[in-house]
Amino acid sequence: MSMHPVLIEVTERIVERSRSTRTAYLQRIDAARGDGPKRRHLSCGNLAHGFAACGSQDKAALRGDVTANIGIVTAYNDMLSAHQPYEHYPERIRRLAREAGGTAQVAGGVPAMCDGITQGQAGMELSLFSRDVIAMSAAVALSHDMFDAALYLGICDKIVPGLMIAALHFGHLPAVFVPSGPMPSGLPNEEKAKVRQQYAEGKVTREDLLEAEARSYHAPGTCTFYGTANSNQMLMEIMGMHLPGSSFVNPGTPLRDALTRAAVERALAITALGDDYTPAGHVIDERSIVNGVVGLHATGGSTNHLLHLVAIAAAAGIRLELEDFDALSRITPLLARVYPNGYADVNHFHQAGGMPFLIGSLLDAGLLHADVSTVHGKGLDAYRRTPVLDADGSLAWAETGPSGNTHILRPADDPFQPEGGLRVLTGNLGRAVIKVSSVPEDRHVIEAPAVVFHDQDEIRAAFERGELDRDFVAVVRFQGPRAIGMPELHKLTPTLGVLQGRGHRVALVTDGRMSGASGKIPAAIHVSPEAVDAGPIGKVRDGDIIRLDADAGVLEAKVDPAQWDARKPIHADLSAHHVGLGRDLFALMRNAVGTADAGASVFDAVDRHHAGDA
Repeated sequence: MSMHPVLIEVTERIVERSRSTRTAYLQRIDAARGDGPKRRHLSCGNLAHGFAACGSQDKAALRGDVTANIGIVTAYNDMLSAHQPYEHYPERIRRLAREAGGTAQVAGGVPAMCDGITQGQAGMELSLFSRDVIAMSAAVALSHDMFDAALYLGICDKIVPGLMIAALHFGHLPAVFVPSGPMPSGLPNEEKAKVRQQYAEGKVTREDLLEAEARSYHAPGTCTFYGTANSNQMLMEIMGMHLPGSSFVNPGTPLRDALTRAAVERALAITALGDDYTPAGHVIDERSIVNGVVGLHATGGSTNHLLHLVAIAAAAGIRLELEDFDALSRITPLLARVYPNGYADVNHFHQAGGMPFLIGSLLDAGLLHADVSTVHGKGLDAYRRTPVLDADGSLAWAETGPSGNTHILRPADDPFQPEGGLRVLTGNLGRAVIKVSSVPEDRHVIEAPAVVFHDQDEIRAAFERGELDRDFVAVVRFQGPRAIGMPELHKLTPTLGVLQGRGHRVALVTDGRMSGASGKIPAAIHVSPEAVDAGPIGKVRDGDIIRLDADAGVLEAKVDPAQWDARKPIHADLSAHHVGLGRDLFALMRNAVGTADAGASVFDAVDRHHAGDA
């Protein structure tokens, strides 16, 4: 089927907008390829340091310049369930590389924090900045210039975006992302959601809630709800950085092990030493970025990627804008219902056909670019196929059949919704985004008095005092990247959910973020400019009528224009948020970070400068 004209139009618009920056980027990474492995240009002392700790077989290989050497960048720690399976990956990868005629070394580790642990805590104010710290940490790891390709071991929220930014700054190197897979299904999401709401209403104890959460998050592997971590895995596959069908295979299974072996073999096969050189900076281009945006909409993925995909694209010299997300959302059908946009988890999604079914359906509908470069090497059509083990235990890819459960995964000609549900909002409050894939249609437009807060805990306290049992729009400001690091505001979801369940018309407007967990509550997030930068959200007063219209793309305070123009934004004392738990170390990043609509990156100006657009 021919490609959708809007897909072509948006892609061409991005290409034209990015022409100068992308050209400069490609020139830079093509020059970095040089004339072969960088090891050959190291001094004898440099090289000896580089292989001093290796075994004799690897030392012999690394003394020459015809054996490919893989740099492993790992986000392993054993506190995060998603990353615990990586503990023994380096040893396994070194062995697999030797068996395939190459070598591998752990180039370095990167930090990996879990938003699930820091939600509502002070540590969450470091979370977004950890993405850029991870990128810099990976750059340090790869700066030794010993490597012909890189394998990236990372899963969760800021970790994959940070690793992707680094991979693109080292875009002359092939890069393969190696997932570890989701934990087995635990407590059904419907039951977990019910207990959370009961706790918010005071109907169950903290011990009851903890037991429910422990039965949900119960084993090694990625959390099974469809938040940012699993949205990362979807993106890596649909953008060609994973092997086909590898995103959601459980840890510790023979198929998972076979896919890891194949990832090592592909990394060795696509270096500049061979005939299939596939550098990361060429895999990620305008078409693959568009494919990622389409995948995000088709699956109801995390709104955090309105930050991360913009930042990833910028690292490759590509200018992605919020209006591109909006335009693609309007043509992309919603094909998946995975918690919090449904009650199934990612294991159920995978069992229903998962990524191979999704990609095939979108290709058939003309909603993806098939002619892209991938680490698998055969364009996106190869990603229609499902990995299996054949009779002798070898990895193969089989044809993917119809959806195994149309309550979870549907074809593009019979979607859950005709559109992806992402909208850009504009008005006198600035610019924001909203995800409405799970918001009831009668809540797409909310017009109600503002109740202003400067901390999410204030909402819970007001709720417990009985002050919020009515229609209102919660305006939660001074939550942006420059203010306090743009923490997610998940504490708001149960409270606002209870109030909406009581029949009240409620909504959220914030310069913070909510990821995908706002669920059924209309939430205008990422408001820019943020309050700390004198953004108009700082002008809102209690009682102002706020109109949030997701259908028309409007976010405004219905205040007399003359009165609105005369108002001065309120300032807030945020000093308590800037010290303790390491937050004082991040002052430089708060001062340097860009706006949310530009990816909230500290590298924005750097990427533009080095891409030739200073």
